[in-house]
Amino acid sequence: MRARTLFASLLLSAPLLAQAASSDYPMEPIHPDLDDKPSLQAGFALYTNYCLGCHGMKFQRYERTADDLGIPHDVALETVVPAGMQIGALMKTAMDSEDAKPWFGAPPPDLTMVVRVRGAEWMYNYLKTFYIDETRPFGVNNAVFPNVGMPHVLLELQGIQRKGCVQKPIILPNGGEKRDPLVPGKPITEEKCGELYVEEGTGRMTPAEYDKAMYDLVNFMFYTSEPARIQREWLGVPVLLFLIVLGCFTYLLNREYWKDVH
Repeated sequence: MRARTLFASLLLSAPLLAQAASSDYPMEPIHPDLDDKPSLQAGFALYTNYCLGCHGMKFQRYERTADDLGIPHDVALETVVPAGMQIGALMKTAMDSEDAKPWFGAPPPDLTMVVRVRGAEWMYNYLKTFYIDETRPFGVNNAVFPNVGMPHVLLELQGIQRKGCVQKPIILPNGGEKRDPLVPGKPITEEKCGELYVEEGTGRMTPAEYDKAMYDLVNFMFYTSEPARIQREWLGVPVLLFLIVLGCFTYLLNREYWKDVH
């Protein structure tokens, strides 16, 4: 009876998870790469510097993370593990959940499995689409998650992003830009409203650098959503090779057994 109730609960929660991960915003694709250790290490540093204050990863340990990402324990303790924490500790936030309720309306969610629930593409675009909105309690809104109840903690990196009308090149059906026939190389632009744009010089990073930083952060969260994926994908190759060799020997053995019958 208990198992049947649990199964029914999972079926009922599936549409909610699908709805949470959906958005009408045109998503930019992202392709996580667990073999890119520098990216994972950079994402680990971004998480501990900008996210850990509110969002923990209570199912992940610093030691396991450092080992998987190729970071020596002494370097991890010096650069990414918060002061006073042991290398074997779980990656928990210092924020008390009861204090967070009146501050944010609800405790900030744990990020260990967020990419597995939301998807890497959703998370990547969410982190890139905060914009100024004076009507919101924290002064910002989000194009992927409208009316989000979270401050833009990466504002100093990205800079001030607004939503408004901007001049953009006209894109042809073949994907190229429409050019001015009188001025070689000059694109013809049109005004588009409702677009996001970053005010130049307001952030520590250029738009390309910020995109790369968000890729690294999401790549790291993709890793934490299933740390065993690295070993599982690596182990899959020798297992398949073993099965191929075993299959050859099995076929030869079967033919030997049946040769007298035929």
